[in-house]
Amino acid sequence: MTPSAAFIASFLALPQLSTAFYLPGVAPTSYKVGDLVPLNVNRLTPVGSQEDGTLRSVVSFDYYHPAFHFCRPEPAPKDVSESLGSILFGDRIRTSPFELKMAQNETCRTLCSDVVYDESSAHFVNRRIAQGFALNWLVDGLPAGQLIEDDVTQTKFYSQGFALGSADQKEMHLNNHYDILIDYHETSAGEYRVVGVIVQPDSRLKHADGNTPAHCGRVDSNNRGVPITLSETEETNVDFTYSVYWRESPTAWATRWDKYLHVFDPKIHWFSLINSAVIVIVLVITVVSVLLRTLRKDIQRYNRLDSINLDDLSGTSAAVEDGVQEDSGWKLVHGDVFRTPSSPLILSVFLGNGAQLFVMTGFTIAFALLGFLSPSNRGSLGTIMVLLYTVLGFIGGYVSSRVYKSFGGESWKLNIALTPLMVPGIVFATFFLLNLFLWAKQSSGAVPFTTMLVIVSIWFIISVPLSFAGSWVGFRQPAIQPPVRTNQIPRQIPPSTTYMRPIPSMLLVGILPFGAIFVELYFIMSSIWFSKVYYMFGFLFLCYGLMIITCAAVTVLMVYFLLCSENYHWHWRAFMTAGASAFYVFANALMYWITKLQLGGLAGSVLYIGYSALISFLFFILTGSIGFFASWLFVQKIYGSIKID
Repeated sequence: MTPSAAFIASFLALPQLSTAFYLPGVAPTSYKVGDLVPLNVNRLTPVGSQEDGTLRSVVSFDYYHPAFHFCRPEPAPKDVSESLGSILFGDRIRTSPFELKMAQNETCRTLCSDVVYDESSAHFVNRRIAQGFALNWLVDGLPAGQLIEDDVTQTKFYSQGFALGSADQKEMHLNNHYDILIDYHETSAGEYRVVGVIVQPDSRLKHADGNTPAHCGRVDSNNRGVPITLSETEETNVDFTYSVYWRESPTAWATRWDKYLHVFDPKIHWFSLINSAVIVIVLVITVVSVLLRTLRKDIQRYNRLDSINLDDLSGTSAAVEDGVQEDSGWKLVHGDVFRTPSSPLILSVFLGNGAQLFVMTGFTIAFALLGFLSPSNRGSLGTIMVLLYTVLGFIGGYVSSRVYKSFGGESWKLNIALTPLMVPGIVFATFFLLNLFLWAKQSSGAVPFTTMLVIVSIWFIISVPLSFAGSWVGFRQPAIQPPVRTNQIPRQIPPSTTYMRPIPSMLLVGILPFGAIFVELYFIMSSIWFSKVYYMFGFLFLCYGLMIITCAAVTVLMVYFLLCSENYHWHWRAFMTAGASAFYVFANALMYWITKLQLGGLAGSVLYIGYSALISFLFFILTGSIGFFASWLFVQKIYGSIKID
């Protein structure tokens, strides 16, 4: 779904550069006067209401859904090849009967006439108009939209898609006439390229004189005519018409997407970035002060006590006081801190998949920054995410096996099998169940069964063998040895204070990583559910980095306090505490559902909550793994710095 000072400015400039820098995007096509320019149609998507910005559906429909009765090409529409990511995100691109000839205006053209809408079809279409559905066309690969002015920045930009119809005093009017305004740029003598597309839809039954047919010319403001209302009690006949107007433009082909890539509320992005940076700076200063000051004193005191000959100081009170101090603090649990956690197999599988997600996310954002995921290359974001996660199965298997071996696990065959199957199995099963709802609604967003088979085949042919290979290499590596020996008998854990108990600590710590990405998450949610283009990867890159630092810092601080309270069960606590930020992600999705969505039906609510839970689950594994590995490194370092008898 592309939105010191010199260093930061260079990162923030990358999104702007990538909007005009096309690496593997769509190759430009030049046309001569009179050449046919393809107009392909895509699915119909729900967009927010213009009055209150509320989204009333999350289910998209195929353009040639029988109830819409849109005009079809002869003999039948053909499918346009799409990428895997485009299919997964619901794109269904097909040919259309529109004939656009380069630089040749067309008026009064009838697309098809006397299209009959029965009562059932009228009810279906009227409901889609009430829900604010939009048509999506592609002219030379460029979305056909409408010219919109941002109320905040007073800048004009092109939206993606245009209205299916309009509402007037609770009556729904179907748009059956389209004025297509196409901007073109002359690259050389007689060679032209499409650089912009605007569609002005209208609903026309007849002109004010009552005689002139609707498909003859543009209707001015003084002669609006009577709009079409689809009757739900009897059949309605509709004529579909269009006009084409070509306009020469100075916009170059390489920058034609700049009109579509609009940053909503840029000041909020900057405020979010500065706010997150301040939070991270405060956290890092806090953690560093604790580690460098408190820990240094602890380590010096512990090592001094170990080097003192108590026989020489048997008569001094200072030795007694130091001896009392030795029996407190995090050193006291050195014999238990590296004890194998409960359910080491499940934890190691989560950590392997978390490492896989971490590397995949980093590579995806890096590719987006470099312009590889240009919006002109539809579905490239989804495709690269699926392929990267598949190819990086080796990393998941390697990390899982090494962690499990370091835990002293013995069920190595089960570890090898569960690493590529458990988490992806949960994700695929949830995705499949949600897809059943889309199939039942006859939505274009339903992934075809053949595509499902392709994904499963790719997974078992590529990812599973790579994960097995990674596990084999990981198990052949030596286990990560702890710096201290583990006692045979576990020591008793004293009662903990309220804020160090699992749930309070998870709620306190988990909110901080969420705060680092809160605003950017809002724009990502808007792009997913409101069918907007997200391209602000420069901000996303910085927010992702701040989230990683925040996750690591707060989890390390929590583990330090946990060890100081003589509680050595830090493994799952570190994972769950950092992963608790996913709880806030899901709670934010629920708040978004309450405030911005009015889905009405059961299917829409189930789809929204299901996909939100799926995203939160993956975010839980990602952040939990970041927190665990940061804490593991921290524990290894501090216990490797003291002398143990």
